[in-house]
Amino acid sequence: MAASERIDSAVQTVVDTVVDRPGAVIAGFLLVTAVFSLGMGQVTMGGSDQLDSFTEGVPEQEALDSIEAEFQGPFETDSESTQLVQKGDNVLSRSSTQEMLLLLETIDQREDLYMDAAQGPATAIAQAIDPSAETPAEQRRAIERASETQYEQAVKAVVEQPTIERTLSTDLNPREGTASAAITVITHTPPERADEIQSIQTSIQSMAQDSSATIFVIGDGLIESEMNNVINDSLAIVMPIVVLLILGFLAVAYRDPIDMVLGLIALGMTIVWTFGFLGFADVPFDLTMITVPVLLLAVGVDFGIHIINRYREETAIGRDHLPSMRVALGQLLVAFVIVAVTTLFGFGANMSSDLVPIQRMGFAAGVGILFTFFIFGVFLPAAKIESDRLRERFDFPEFDNTPISSDESALGRILAVPARISNRAPVAVVLVILLLTAGATAYGAGVDNTFETEDFLPPEDQPDYVENLPAGLAPSEYTMTETTNLIEDRFATAESESVMVYVEGPLDADYALEALVEPNADPPDAFAVGPNGEADSRSIVTVIQSYAQANPAFAKLVARNDIDGNGVPDRNLERIYDELEDSPYSDRASEYLTEDRRGATISYAVDADATQNEIETDGTQLADDFRFSATATGDTIVFGAIADIVFESSIQSLILAIVLSGAFLIVVYWLLEGRPMLGVINVFPIVVAVVVLLATMRALDMALNAVTATILSIAMGVGIAYSVHVIHRYVDEVGDGTDTQEALLTTLTGTGGALAGSMATTSLGTGALAFAISPVLGDFGFLMALSVFYSFAASVIVLPPAVQAYARWDGYAV
Repeated sequence: MAASERIDSAVQTVVDTVVDRPGAVIAGFLLVTAVFSLGMGQVTMGGSDQLDSFTEGVPEQEALDSIEAEFQGPFETDSESTQLVQKGDNVLSRSSTQEMLLLLETIDQREDLYMDAAQGPATAIAQAIDPSAETPAEQRRAIERASETQYEQAVKAVVEQPTIERTLSTDLNPREGTASAAITVITHTPPERADEIQSIQTSIQSMAQDSSATIFVIGDGLIESEMNNVINDSLAIVMPIVVLLILGFLAVAYRDPIDMVLGLIALGMTIVWTFGFLGFADVPFDLTMITVPVLLLAVGVDFGIHIINRYREETAIGRDHLPSMRVALGQLLVAFVIVAVTTLFGFGANMSSDLVPIQRMGFAAGVGILFTFFIFGVFLPAAKIESDRLRERFDFPEFDNTPISSDESALGRILAVPARISNRAPVAVVLVILLLTAGATAYGAGVDNTFETEDFLPPEDQPDYVENLPAGLAPSEYTMTETTNLIEDRFATAESESVMVYVEGPLDADYALEALVEPNADPPDAFAVGPNGEADSRSIVTVIQSYAQANPAFAKLVARNDIDGNGVPDRNLERIYDELEDSPYSDRASEYLTEDRRGATISYAVDADATQNEIETDGTQLADDFRFSATATGDTIVFGAIADIVFESSIQSLILAIVLSGAFLIVVYWLLEGRPMLGVINVFPIVVAVVVLLATMRALDMALNAVTATILSIAMGVGIAYSVHVIHRYVDEVGDGTDTQEALLTTLTGTGGALAGSMATTSLGTGALAFAISPVLGDFGFLMALSVFYSFAASVIVLPPAVQAYARWDGYAV
């Protein structure tokens, strides 16, 4: 038996089962739905480790982890520190410092907040007045008791210290002792549970809001908490909109309440099956997963409209219900298989990404597509048969039961226009399309790529529709974006943006310390944040200098071994290191120098206005300037590496989706029709649509990021369904003896109507993501809607001339 005959036999077996035993089919699917519903309760939220999951397996992150494991202090994770950002007319005034110290005192009194120490302008001023004042309460009293002259002298002395100057806003006036913003860092003793940092920082945030001063709180715990809230709030806002839009368009597409209810039941089953499976498989739900239910609804709507519309085409010409379903399902089942497999390739191609969340999203969407095929390809036709039987038994009235379009309708005539025009010179039209696509490819290749914490957080100012939502839908309060914007706007360096350079070499050699400071004199632009355009760094050199200021004997030792008098020892370094290890500064020294004295880290402040790409590029250049072997790392460098992976993954996934889909379609049409070229033609219009989408992203200044990186392969997966339906219907029409042009016109006026309905429903349904409170999800929704429209347009504009040109070249049904 030939392959095409085996395929026809398998299709006929499924059709016979659905048509002859619809009740058994429905019962079986409802039973599976009940089982999967148990798994939905086991779905876990992945918000607490979203950033960690993106950095997992990234070489730059592994290098950073190695440094943090070998060194102490600043190179540990920031999850055990909290930043307080104070804003006011003058945060160095006596009243402002007292307000900050009062808040610190309140925090210190709470044992459950694990406060270990606090460092900032307020604490430094207090200790300048009274060096013995160690607790916030003692420091507050020291400021209260100080005379005006004592206080002003303390302020002027403190703001001259480089470490304090970095914590003050760029409008600092050292002579007047004024600044509009200041950062105080609280360090915490490690809590028993890692997730306690969220509750700790949430409590501190609440206390800061109750303060009479304007104080913002920022920390990893709060960022993770807000990321978690973004998922819940976005779902609460988006899903009702999606449901309402789908209801509206299904009502227009089906124009029959019973058919619409059947479609909704099938959509609901798709979501239950998919997320029930994810619950059983222990796949967490994170920000990237929000796109999955929307995508499945989009594909499900497409399948549902096509099966109902094709069924109605048969009943419209006088066939009874059962014969109509046999014809409709017999024709569409192969198309559904082709669409399901090619869509699976498009979605599943994201599993090739090096980023774990994108892999999980690809896996979830791929599994969901398989479930969508079974539910809409088997369950929905069976349910339609049973519903029509019940309709006849209870004499329930029929509503509008005609197809969406026909050759006599206005929509049908419009959809046929491109095929009529291109039929005059299809080869010329194809050549013009190829030239335009080549230009769009060259332009779209310049699209930007980013990865930032802000991608996961909502904007500082929410739209009016979000602010005015009723209490049940109103989102949580978000402050992280406002706080990070404040830091970037008012501070020369962003505390969250620092670069570490790891140096390896003989650090006990006489020239070693000079070699560590040499690159600081003329650093790349992103690092020129210190006095006179120098770098602002912390290293073993700054620890030596700090101890020399505190200990006269050690200062003399340093001076004796400082040949050029620049404050950096040039000889006898082993003796200096030994003295440092036996001093109170030994812990600080271990933060920057390894025990074997062959490895060191240098922490560099970064210009807050520098872009991620600039920091990554300048960091590499800075590392190259060292005499020793040096490697730049840190969060910004890691995020830059992830941004590069995001771009590479998006292109890799797109190419994989195109190759797999193209190969599959070539094999399918070779087996079914003996014409593999139809598979190439099938892919052609969707490649054009994806290229135009990429060019549109660049034109609109939209970047590929953690979520939108998946859009290219997903657009391929969703969009190819449109060309598959057109080609498959065209082949069926040609098989009945119709010539190419007539077959195309019949296809576009019949199947084209279902495609138009599917496009409208899908684009607006996925476009509802634009209402999500996360900008990155909004961008994804907009791009998804745009890709669906482009795919539809390509299927009715680009595909016909390609088919016509092929038919004339090959003599196929001319």
